Amino acid sequence: MATYVLVDTLNTFFRARHVVRGDIDTKVGMALHITLNSVKKAWQDFNADHVVFCLEGRSWRKDYYEPYKRNRKEHRDAMTAQQQEEDTLFWEIFDEFKDFVSTKTNCTVVQNPVLEADDLIAGWVQAHPNDNHVIISTDGDFAQLIAPNVKQYNGIAKMTITHEGYFDDKGIAVVDKKTQEIKPAPEPDFMLFEKCMRGDTSDNVFSAYPGVRKKGTKNKTGLLEAFADKDKGGFNWNNIMLQRWTDHNEVEHRVRDDYERNRTLIDLTAQPKLFRDNTDIVVKKGVNDKKEVAQVGVHFMRFCGKYELNRISDQADSYAKWLNTPYQGRYIHA
Repeated sequence: MATYVLVDTLNTFFRARHVVRGDIDTKVGMALHITLNSVKKAWQDFNADHVVFCLEGRSWRKDYYEPYKRNRKEHRDAMTAQQQEEDTLFWEIFDEFKDFVSTKTNCTVVQNPVLEADDLIAGWVQAHPNDNHVIISTDGDFAQLIAPNVKQYNGIAKMTITHEGYFDDKGIAVVDKKTQEIKPAPEPDFMLFEKCMRGDTSDNVFSAYPGVRKKGTKNKTGLLEAFADKDKGGFNWNNIMLQRWTDHNEVEHRVRDDYERNRTLIDLTAQPKLFRDNTDIVVKKGVNDKKEVAQVGVHFMRFCGKYELNRISDQADSYAKWLNTPYQGRYIHA
C-alpha cells in the first residue's frame, strides 16, 4: 500500500499570498515556502511514497453552468493597477514553479484543458482505492473525499482533516471557535448533500433552496430530516425536493432540478461521463509517463537560488528526496 501526496497546486500557491503583508517579493517567497513546506510536512508526517501535482484547466463547469466562478472575473476586473500588476507577477512565478516540478523533478504532474485540479485529485484517489492519500488544499470541496484512507492537510491553517476529526500540527484536536468544543469528525455524505443544497458562494454556485434550515421545525422539513430520508426517498426527502421557489427575476425553480445541477457541479463522482472518462485518461497517462529526471537536487538548489529561498536551501535534502522519488505504484481503476 502506497501513500500519495496530492497537491491542489494553484489553490495552495495563491492562498499563501494572503498569509503575510508586505511587498510582492515577500508574498512570492511566502507562497513558495508554504507550498514546498506543506508538501514536505505531509511527506514526512505520513511517510509518503510519491507526490502528485494537480493543475487547473479551463473548467468544463463554465460551459455547463454559465455563472460558474463568474465572481472571480468580477473580482479581477475590480482590481487596482497595483493589484493587477501583483497578480500578473504571481501568475508568472506560478508558471515557473509549474515548469520546475514538471521538467526538473520526478513528481507526477497531471493537467487537462477542461478539468479542474479537484477532478484530477478525485480521479487519482478513485484510481488507487487501496492506497492512502493526503490532499494538500484549503478547499472545503475535498471534505466529500475524506475516508479512512484519505486525509486533507491545510498548509495555511496547519490543520489535518481525517475521518476521525480535525487536528493541529501537534496532533491535538481542534476546538471549534463558535462552540468552544472539539470540532466533530467530518460527515462527508451529509456535508456534500448540504453543499449541493446551499450552493457554493466561492464558486458562484447558487443555492437549490435559499433559506432552508439545517434542522427542521414543526411545519417545515430541514436538511437533516431530508438527508435521513434520502435513501428511502420518503416523505421528508420529497417534501424538500418538490418545493418550488421564485428568484428575484421572477423565475420559478424546483428544488430537485437545482439540486441535481449543483450535484453535477460539486459532487466529484457525478461529473458527466465524458469528463469522468477524460479524468481516467489523464491519470492513467500520468502514471504511465515514467520520469527519470537526473540531478534533481541540483535543479532544486538553482530554483531556490533564483527566488532566494535560503531557509529551504539550507535543508535541501529534506525536499530533494520527495522531489526525486518517481511513481512506482499501480493504476487499477477501470
